[in-house]
Order: sequence, then C-alpha cells, then structure tokens
Amino acid sequence: MIFDKKTRAKSSIKAIIVVCVIYAVMKILMLPQINVINPFYQTIVMKICIEITLALGLNLITGITGQFSLGHAGFMSVGAYTAAYIMLHWTVNLATIIIAALAGGAVAGIIAFLIGIPTLRLRGDYLAIATLGFGEIIRILIQTTDKSFLGGAAGLSPIPIYSNFELVFIMAAICYVCINNILKSSYGRSMVSVREDEIASESMGVNITNVKLLAFVAGTFFAGMAGAMYSGYVGFIQPKDFGFMKSIEILMIVVLGGLGNIKGTVAATIILNIIGVILQDFAEIRMILYALLLIIIMIMMCGESPWIVKMRTILNIKKFNFKGRGKAGA
Repeated sequence: MIFDKKTRAKSSIKAIIVVCVIYAVMKILMLPQINVINPFYQTIVMKICIEITLALGLNLITGITGQFSLGHAGFMSVGAYTAAYIMLHWTVNLATIIIAALAGGAVAGIIAFLIGIPTLRLRGDYLAIATLGFGEIIRILIQTTDKSFLGGAAGLSPIPIYSNFELVFIMAAICYVCINNILKSSYGRSMVSVREDEIASESMGVNITNVKLLAFVAGTFFAGMAGAMYSGYVGFIQPKDFGFMKSIEILMIVVLGGLGNIKGTVAATIILNIIGVILQDFAEIRMILYALLLIIIMIMMCGESPWIVKMRTILNIKKFNFKGRGKAGA
C-alpha cells in the first residue's frame, strides 16, 4: 500500500489521540481518590513503558528490517551509563533529564553507526553472532573501567531517581509514533522490502546498506533513551543488568508480539510484565513460561495440522513464510 503525506498525517493524528486518551485514563486511575493504580503498580507501569521503547526499537531492526540483532541490551547499557554519569555530575531538573536521555540515545546511536558499517553487510546467523559479540564487548568494557568513572563491576550509584510516569510514557509514545510514521514512509517500505528480499530490493534501486544502517541506528537510539530512563528508574545499575539474557528477554517480546507488528509489541510487553508480576516469587517458572509461550506461538504460526490451521484462521493469525525451503531439491 502506498501511503501519501495526507494518509501519514491522519495516522499520526489518530495515534496521538489514542496516546492522549490512554494517558488521561492512566492519570485518572492514579488519583488518590480512586487509587486503582497505587504507587506499586505505578512502578510496574513505568517498567512497561521502558520495555515498550526497548522492544519497539528492536522490532524496527529485527521485525521490520529483518536484521537479527542480539546486542540490544548492550546499547541500552550505553544509554543508561551515559545518562547516569550526567545526572551524577549535573543539577537534577527537567532540562538536565531531557539532555541526559537524548545524550544516552545519541551515544548509543553513534556507537551503533560505527559498529553497523562493518557488521550490517553480514546476514542471518552471522549478523546475530556479531551483534551479540559487540553487546558483550560493551558490557565487559564498562565492567573493567575504573570504579571512579563508571563504577566497574560493583555498579554505579547512587543515581538520582529522576524517571517518573510522565517522562517514560511520553518517551514510549514518541517512540511508537515515530516508528509508526517510519513504517508508512518510503524508508519504511524500503526496510520491509529489504526484509522480504535483499536481492530484489537492490535491483529496484534500494541502497540496502543505508537502509539497514538507518534502522539499526534508529532502533539503538531508542534503546539508549530507554536505558537512560531505566537508570533513573532503579537508581543503581550494574554491567550484569545488561547481559545476554536481557537481549533475549527483549527479543521474546518482539517475537511474541509478532515480527514487524508494533501494536503486537506493545500488547506483548504488557502481557509478559503482568505475567512477571504474578510469578515474581517464582523466577524460574517465569522463564519456563516464556519458553512455553514461544513454542506455542511457533506451532500456531507454522503448524499444518487441521486444528492448528482452523485455530489460526479463527484468531486471524498470519502464517510465517519461510522462504527458500524446498528449492534445493527442485
């Protein structure tokens, strides 16, 4: 479908109206007189907003552009440490918080740009291994720095608690609207075409490297901003908070919500966090549940038995299209 400027403007206005309505409802539910969302639940809502930003950024890279990245937590850590360092040395106010969040995103984006130039020429498993390696390198570099600078392995503290519901909600809303607009632009169509068939895209004049790099930098920019808000949310960060398993958790959200589906990403983040709260005393069961959910969804997406096909039709779920299979024997 070709989206003109008028269509994109209508889509943006619609998204902004929905965001404003959700914000108004949340604020009403947080009123002391109503107290449906008490301070404990507010912290959970803030965590959901931060993870929505993280997952949407990864969805832009993996789901929309088709680049399998396993180093997203590394870029989150760059934003977290950048913002934390600024907030520890500057006076805490709204302007400083905005500068710290933008700086966290910008530094993560610059590092992603430098990393992306050589690595985004890779494809599939090779790209996944390369991004995983760079994510671990970032974590280890932070871990081995001098304690007086970034805290080393012991972590960085005490970080001022500067994140609040308004800031993280606005950040998640901006991220959603931006990625929604990208999807409906010529850049978004180029990203989707690269995901579907790189050779065909290149033959149609799409600069594959530039498209991949744009998606990678934009996705990591939002990861850096999410990291900046995360450091002001917890008040204490360690390198181990941004390890390989954190990247896997974000990837789980993207896969559960549907690759390339930004609304599904938001829904999956909310659902998984609610499940996490319910099972917060049973961390091992939570990870088992995540694995079971992934297995069930993969079966629903790919299964060919009649009952699975029927269920997929009822739920209006699209089947994964695994290209290239069966061609070797043709």
